[in-house]
Amino acid sequence: MNYTPEEIEWIEVVKERDPAIHSEEEAFLYPCYDAIMTYRKAHELYEQGQFVRARRLSLEAASRTNIEIHPGATIGKRFFIDHGFGVVIGETAIIGDNVTLFHGVTLGGTGKDAGKRHPTVGNNVTIYAESMILGNVTIGDNVIIGAGTVSLKDIPANTTVVGAPARIVKIRHEDGREEKVNIKL
Repeated sequence: MNYTPEEIEWIEVVKERDPAIHSEEEAFLYPCYDAIMTYRKAHELYEQGQFVRARRLSLEAASRTNIEIHPGATIGKRFFIDHGFGVVIGETAIIGDNVTLFHGVTLGGTGKDAGKRHPTVGNNVTIYAESMILGNVTIGDNVIIGAGTVSLKDIPANTTVVGAPARIVKIRHEDGREEKVNIKL
């Protein structure tokens, strides 16, 4: 089959991140594919000031996929949502490249802020199921956020965090060493 460069990249992302895939064609059946492609169209409309049309597209995708991505969010390359049901990404969220989210992840606001209200997520980040990252916080590059984690604070790069409230349990050093720690955020 002849695929576009964008479709080839999508197939590569799915093959890298989900061992359950059995064929290239199957990659296009993932609900997150629909959600992400619709988000990209809605985001273009949002950037053009066509907020109602953008929001309508976004809500239609959410009703099909149960993945709600606000068209105002900014999302980098090679983004993947595995088992995406219940994912919510807020309007001012910024997501870097090579980010993976699992089901039930919320990148939301606290309801207390104006302007930038949602998280900024760095590159090469994995956020596991049912985690909530809330408010105008920054998640550094190369972070792993364990399932069920809740954080309202910045998370430094090269760390693994778990818990509610979140705490750092591992730091990955530049020389490749990993250090187990227990640091409250």
